[in-house]
Amino acid sequence: MTTHTDETTPPADAEYAPERPARLEWAKHAPEVYKAMVRLETAARKGLDHTLYELVKIRASQINHCAFCIDMHTKDALAAGESVERIVQLSAWDESRHFYTAKEIAALELTEAVTVLTDGFVPDEVYDNAAKHFEEAELAQVIAAITVINAWNRFGVTCRMAPGHYEPGQYK
Repeated sequence: MTTHTDETTPPADAEYAPERPARLEWAKHAPEVYKAMVRLETAARKGLDHTLYELVKIRASQINHCAFCIDMHTKDALAAGESVERIVQLSAWDESRHFYTAKEIAALELTEAVTVLTDGFVPDEVYDNAAKHFEEAELAQVIAAITVINAWNRFGVTCRMAPGHYEPGQYK
């Protein structure tokens, strides 16, 4: 019997589920679309605070259940100096508001409203709160960032891109 004392490392004899293979390497088969997405990503991030940008990407990816993007953006955020605590609390940010600035909260509220359009619109109070915290040009960039990560998430989830292999900055 193996005794497990290190809480960060699983026991050597732990059996994990097998990794599911990707369904499709979409970027390989649609390289022009991939290149256009990269250009769109580059344009969407212009002028935005890197921390806020990563929080938006992680939160949208959590909502969309995109494990590949959660893995990627969490690693990028950590590599850029974001705290583990803020990342861990992100899935429950509404109950953990004291970890985030008012501007970050406004961006997270907007991220959720844009990502989950089941009501068919972004509520006025969510948009108005974001507009209080961002100049119009920056707000346009935040909306673009939310839109782009949602598009990436759709590729990742549909094609079943596997998390765990990304290295920070790999695609930059």
